[in-house]
Amino acid sequence: MQIYKAPYIYSDGAFLENHALVEDRGVIQDILPISKLKPTDSTVIECEDLILLPGTINTHNHSFQSLVRGFSDDRSFSEWRDQGIYKFSKLLDQNGIYTGALFAFYEMILNGVTTVCDFFYIHDGGNQNARAVIQAAHDVGIRLVLARCLYDWKGAPSQYQESVSQAKKNCLSLIDEVGQNSMCRVYPAPHSLHGASQAMIEAGMEIAREKNSYLHMHIAEAKYEVEQVKKKYGKTPLKFLNHIGACSDRLVGVHCVWIDDEEVELMAEKQVKLSYNPASNMYLGDGVTPILKLLKRNVIVGLGTDGACSNNRTSVFDEMRTCSLLQKLTHLDGAVCPAETSFKMGTENGGKILGIPTGVLKPGNYCDFVGIRVSDISLLPFKTENLVKNIVYAMSPRAIDTVVVQGREVVKNGYHVSLSPREVYEKVQNVTRGWK
Repeated sequence: MQIYKAPYIYSDGAFLENHALVEDRGVIQDILPISKLKPTDSTVIECEDLILLPGTINTHNHSFQSLVRGFSDDRSFSEWRDQGIYKFSKLLDQNGIYTGALFAFYEMILNGVTTVCDFFYIHDGGNQNARAVIQAAHDVGIRLVLARCLYDWKGAPSQYQESVSQAKKNCLSLIDEVGQNSMCRVYPAPHSLHGASQAMIEAGMEIAREKNSYLHMHIAEAKYEVEQVKKKYGKTPLKFLNHIGACSDRLVGVHCVWIDDEEVELMAEKQVKLSYNPASNMYLGDGVTPILKLLKRNVIVGLGTDGACSNNRTSVFDEMRTCSLLQKLTHLDGAVCPAETSFKMGTENGGKILGIPTGVLKPGNYCDFVGIRVSDISLLPFKTENLVKNIVYAMSPRAIDTVVVQGREVVKNGYHVSLSPREVYEKVQNVTRGWK
């Protein structure tokens, strides 16, 4: 058992002053005033000058794409994809996949991400590369949801493609291999309606039902995709997915930029969840998801960074700020999407989207938190009544001092406790040497 004593703990929408968080075996047992602590043999950790916040949750990422950051910027979508992702992903072996994931997760954990959903699709016909991603998450100390992609579009690199039967067999095998693991789980993830056939999507649906899991999928990300799907299936992406029975509380739609009012109602009725990736949608020129309409209909909306070659950052705190500012601009109203809404999307809602008891500091949830410095200049003037607003709109990454995942301290004094920046630097440079 460990007791973290801090000047401020953010719990259930309020900053509790001079409180302690009690953790046992990775789970929060209690949060109570320091004055009410009893003498104990437990380890007491003094979090002086720190505000304890729930760890942020990245609901969508492609870890290998961190290696492609800077290689395909400021291009049209087809050039960005073909000359960036497709070109360089073909060069990655298992060590390259591991290095990309280690790099991505390392940067995320320093940015206060405690749980990430990695949408992974470079399979090379098996699960060896997925295992490398899982190993990287373990080595960094971040909690991982591996959305194992199901991909059979013949226009993609061969390393992505599997037959329906092969994809189903490999996905089920990996789910069974990982098992009931509090630090890692695997969900089926048909890539999209252009990357996965109807049969592949239905295979993903079968896996989700059999394993009682979520189903992740890119949906209506770009305008061209909607027109392409309407031409092929006679319906918009979301309406077609509903037609084949995919729309339910199991489905997590990623992006959902190009949806109409009927589809907003459909998501609400079927309890489809949304992983919203505002910076990536801006970077690729995709558009703006109507999240205010979705939130009004009680659709659960979380935040994702997407891959680091379409953002190009890996911070959910950044996504909170981007989310709020983009909605204010789109609606020409500075009052919409307040900081508290975006903060909830990046924490509590992320836990709901991934089906994990995290994102809120309360008894029964995993002990995942970020300790930020009270005295950091970016949080001044320091007032608890506007502190969430300063965290979302003003906080610098340098304010992050400590990151704890399931009771284990992974970042201290702003540095990873076991991996040095130099070590990660050298691995990334070795993999990308010669890339142009």
